[in-house]
Amino acid sequence: MIEKTYPITEKLLANALKAAQSLFELLTVESDKLKQKIDPEAIASIAASKRDLVAQLEQFTKQLGQVLATEQLTVGSDGIKKYLAKAGAAGLHVEGVWSSWTGLAKISENCRALNEQNGASIALLSRHTQRSLQILRGKSPLAATYGPDGVTRNELFSHTLISV
Repeated sequence: MIEKTYPITEKLLANALKAAQSLFELLTVESDKLKQKIDPEAIASIAASKRDLVAQLEQFTKQLGQVLATEQLTVGSDGIKKYLAKAGAAGLHVEGVWSSWTGLAKISENCRALNEQNGASIALLSRHTQRSLQILRGKSPLAATYGPDGVTRNELFSHTLISV
């Protein structure tokens, strides 16, 4: 049975590796854009492209899960290792697929780290923007909150600073 599923697995891993490489490139571009002048339209475009690539990778995971299920293996690193060992024992050349799998694992880890870094940068920029808007509006976030005694807190600077 593995002789029939192996070519499918080979193509799936090759396509997933290409998609992961594209995702890493997009994340790198996003990181560079975040370091420069903020262009919200470019960031939104990158985010849409990232969603498409992530959808492709999710589809890959489902398809790979189906292939592994035919061999009674689980989805994940252990399942792939067992699958490739089984394919090697059946006399198939697994070096290329093994290389694709290890490359995919490394790129995925790099994508995860870069995505977390980009997310932190976006969160920091968002907080900065919110604080700037609060200063311009003259209202702090604490002015609309309640203290432990159930009474609205008033801050020293909770009045309007600038009126346009």
